[in-house]
Amino acid sequence: MKLWSYWRSSCSYRVRIALGLKGLDYEYASVHLLRGGGEQHAASFGAVNPQRQVPVLELTEGAQTLRLVQSIAIIEYLEERFPEPPLLPQAPLDRAHVRALAELVNSGIQPLQNTSTFSELKRLGVDIGPWAQHFVRQGLTALEALAAPRAGAFLFGDRVSLADIYLVPQLYNARRFGVALDDFPTLTRAEKSAQALPAFARAIPEAQPDAEPS
Repeated sequence: MKLWSYWRSSCSYRVRIALGLKGLDYEYASVHLLRGGGEQHAASFGAVNPQRQVPVLELTEGAQTLRLVQSIAIIEYLEERFPEPPLLPQAPLDRAHVRALAELVNSGIQPLQNTSTFSELKRLGVDIGPWAQHFVRQGLTALEALAAPRAGAFLFGDRVSLADIYLVPQLYNARRFGVALDDFPTLTRAEKSAQALPAFARAIPEAQPDAEPS
């Protein structure tokens, strides 16, 4: 397997965690999202992913070499192809709940604070600091309320799940943007439990081969 990634990309961070939890080795291919206007805009990477985003997971199934895009599709493929350890609970309603927690981050928070959004906001003269803080705090408030009734050591019960894979990179970004996390005890408790697992520790941005000094 080969993963096109950028050390600070939260979407790539999610896939790195999932690969680690599944115990899968992969080749790391760095795509710098800022250098020279962004390496993702090069024609060579456009041939890898026409949307010009990371992550991209390249894999071989039988005689086919395929490239998967979008973190949710990649992680659900890994879950189906390598079912142990499971990232989703067994009961359909529980699975829907965990997917909702992940999707709240995936579509409700992250797109509003990603690199391409910030680039356009800067072009329009918008101060991205207050923008990011507003939408991240708003999303985390909803996530805390949705998760709390059924959370345990992790975001859902006492086993790591897809929801934690989406939570941890988002809290990493929240701190980067200066969002205080005191009002989110459920989220920070789950984060602490997840960070104790080797797969999460190995996936942190600062541990990646293309990491840069802060």
